[in-house]
Amino acid sequence: MKKILLLPLLFITGLLWAQNIEGAWKMTHKNGQPVDDKEYVKLFQDGYFAFGAKESESNKFLGAGGGEFSLSGNDYSETLDFYTFNPEFVGNTTKFHITMADGKMVITTEKDGQTLVEIWEKIGEGSDELTNNWVFTGRKSDGEISRSTPGDRRTVKILTGGRFQWIAFNSGTKEFMGSGGGTYTAIDGIYTETIEFFSRDDSRVGDSLNFNYSIVDGEWHHSGLSSTGNPIYEIWSRYKDAYKPKK
Repeated sequence: MKKILLLPLLFITGLLWAQNIEGAWKMTHKNGQPVDDKEYVKLFQDGYFAFGAKESESNKFLGAGGGEFSLSGNDYSETLDFYTFNPEFVGNTTKFHITMADGKMVITTEKDGQTLVEIWEKIGEGSDELTNNWVFTGRKSDGEISRSTPGDRRTVKILTGGRFQWIAFNSGTKEFMGSGGGTYTAIDGIYTETIEFFSRDDSRVGDSLNFNYSIVDGEWHHSGLSSTGNPIYEIWSRYKDAYKPKK
């Protein structure tokens, strides 16, 4: 009887994994040492991930990375679309082993002949109508909407677990243009971002920006004033619908 029940239990566990990894995570330990002087926050949503890193006290931006991920049981892999620490890694796929222990996510892999162990703690879960992986596809100016098709050069924005991160990059040339992230709320048509890291201007950390938003035909319409004070009207589409990778 125990053997008969084993397969259904494993199937249920797999479903739970797929649900639980989505959201926002913060690295607490690396190779057995606590991560105190730096802050790494990593977002997982709809098969895509991104992380941003900064110095804890100075808010100095340290770097970012991200791309597509897959998870099957305890087997986890990442394929990088951008990676500031070593752009030559863009396009590479790395396989990991992933487990959960005491509410923490433990990720391990072999790297350069050594075992890498990272421990991550979940800092945000749950969803709202903006929870998704988005890609920039258009803007409105003087009442006219102009459209663009995301290719190698694209701007992605992940919203999950009350956290956001945007990234502008070119996966073909391995060029990184910028990234920022932090916390957000989306209530009654008002979207509010509070910046926790910003590659272009560390002094903006702590600032909050308010925007109007609406979902129109499945797309996110986003308007207000940018971090530089300029008016914007942006259109974001779901990444899985708008971005078509080259064959």
